[in-house]
Amino acid sequence: MPESDTFEFYASASPGTEKALCDELRELSFQSVRLNRSGIPFRGPRSEGWRACLESRIAQRIFLVISRFQASDQDELYKGVQSIDWSPYITNDHTLSISAFCAASNINHSGFAALKTKDAIIDQLRGTGTARPDIDKDDPDVRIFVYILKDKATVYLDLSGNALHRRGYRPESGEAPLRETLAAAILRMSGWDRKTPLVDPMCGSGTIAIEAAQWARNIAPGLSRSQFGFERWADFTDEDSQELRQLIGSLRSQASGTAPKIKASDIDSSVLETAASNARSAGVRLSFKERSLFDIQGDGRPGFIVTNPPYGVRLEADTDFCRKAASAFTRLHGWTVAILAGDPDLERAISTKPKTKLPLKNGDLDCHLLVYEID
Repeated sequence: MPESDTFEFYASASPGTEKALCDELRELSFQSVRLNRSGIPFRGPRSEGWRACLESRIAQRIFLVISRFQASDQDELYKGVQSIDWSPYITNDHTLSISAFCAASNINHSGFAALKTKDAIIDQLRGTGTARPDIDKDDPDVRIFVYILKDKATVYLDLSGNALHRRGYRPESGEAPLRETLAAAILRMSGWDRKTPLVDPMCGSGTIAIEAAQWARNIAPGLSRSQFGFERWADFTDEDSQELRQLIGSLRSQASGTAPKIKASDIDSSVLETAASNARSAGVRLSFKERSLFDIQGDGRPGFIVTNPPYGVRLEADTDFCRKAASAFTRLHGWTVAILAGDPDLERAISTKPKTKLPLKNGDLDCHLLVYEID
């Protein structure tokens, strides 16, 4: 794939974070960025796909679009997949993972679509004398995704490898961790300007504070990763590897040493050592303290709280906790308070109407980002 060619990419987003991802990609100067449901398309040379993996804080995965074709039945799907030249991506030494999604189409079973895709790829490789590649659902060299909507198929390759929330700085976490990509999204959606002091009084494993510090210091989130999926493709050469190292070096040089005051605390002392270890791995200096949310005090100057309280199945629901938390938040006059709330009791306990209420998904849990401006 020549670097001068223009490719189409697709950045997938957690439900509710699409606009935040679109704004982020535009801010990062990606081209032909469009707001779309569930994800954001953009275009550019292939190195722009690499850069998106390194720089996007919000994208779940980055995909390369390699083909579109009519797929009204299994024969059309098979022929369409087999018409793709797979040699730039796959050799007999590679392992594959193939998944599919079907909607409003004659082919309505995702497992069947994935199986026909696998058959077409393997038959093409056999025809060229290449041995059959193995399937590996856990850690494949090449991840392939087929999306069929209204009998039209789009075939994607996943550049990411492991999902992009796996930054590489958090090998372990406290109970019910918040994904890094969602933490980055709620920081942006909260309206935080990367200059105002920020507090997370229920920090758990430290994800919100770490993501805030990296964003404020312009530390690219992918710099902690050991590898991306595209590095395992057949056509990723030594020259490509050198170009990638140069890109990584350029991004490292853009990081700044300054950030606003960011404080993180939790009443559970057992998670704080893990949080501190995660921060060190992420390359940010943060102080984590054992402290109750109810002890937080403002100092008369503006500040931000961005936090993910315990809720629902995450920890046992406690209506008394919700009432006390609401009281603590409303004492912070002049502050902005952004809460990823999955427990409706917490929203009901805060008498102030939120300035912003946005539906989100935290894993399989429905929740809302509630943003309050405390007078």
